[in-house]
Amino acid sequence: MSKRTTDGVATRTRGGHPYWSQDVTRNSNALDLEADVFTLDDPRAIARSLKRSAEASRRRKAPPFRSAMSMLTFYVNRAGKGLSDERKRVLERAKDELRREFGR
Repeated sequence: MSKRTTDGVATRTRGGHPYWSQDVTRNSNALDLEADVFTLDDPRAIARSLKRSAEASRRRKAPPFRSAMSMLTFYVNRAGKGLSDERKRVLERAKDELRREFGR
């Protein structure tokens, strides 16, 4: 089931209530993510976007690398079974690219 929010974006709901993980992704106190960052096909583009978001955020509590990696890992873990094998590979490669971007 989906429901329109005030910003016009459809959100998936369960029993009329938004999924808590979707709320975390949208309203995280750590990062303001660029739109559709996790749907990009280029792992390097995902990593760069997360890095920009983490470095620009003034609300994050952890260092930029940790915030960016946490958001990516959170997304992969919550999407879980819903991700295709190809999508998982792209996102796992994005983790490696994120480490490179931060020199780790």
